[in-house]
Amino acid sequence: MTDVEDAFASTPPVRRSASTSFAPARTVPVLAVWLRDLVISLAISAFIIIFLYQPVKVEGTSMMPCLLDQERIFVNKFVYRLEAIERGDIVVFRYPRDPSKSYIKRVIGVSGDRIRIVSGQVYVNGKLLDEDYVPPPYEDERSYPEQVVPPHAFFVLGDHRSMSNDSRDFGPVKESFIYGKAVFGYWPMDKLGRLR
Repeated sequence: MTDVEDAFASTPPVRRSASTSFAPARTVPVLAVWLRDLVISLAISAFIIIFLYQPVKVEGTSMMPCLLDQERIFVNKFVYRLEAIERGDIVVFRYPRDPSKSYIKRVIGVSGDRIRIVSGQVYVNGKLLDEDYVPPPYEDERSYPEQVVPPHAFFVLGDHRSMSNDSRDFGPVKESFIYGKAVFGYWPMDKLGRLR
């Protein structure tokens, strides 16, 4: 092993000729890099908010206990381009009687379904709907005559049945009025999580 060390020690250092020159290192100001990263981050955030997810604030109590008044949630605005609206989805839509307002409700019936409500009990295609998301204090005794949901429309109800203005009042909602699916609650923190 000593021989190897001696060999390295005896090797003369490599010298560069006087004509060799080094290009000066290009330095980019830290502020420019920071600004570039900020612009990219803002562009990505804008894309997500405009085309994919939109933060919204729930106003009212018609979706209690699932959604509280003033709760903050994210709405997926792109999902229904990839998949169909299904029973049980919580959707955000333009109010049919005043499209400048937005409502949030749960889909109970899809196109072609027969909907009937007897003393607060919801029947879909003749079968009693199991609604574990409507606890007894939020039920009501209203009835609704049987109706077939028209093509490209949805029958929606609020979970707080005694406090909800929904398809019992304004009828089925056209598919073109629905612009997103409520997917995730983020405020208050104790409600953080996926919506069902």
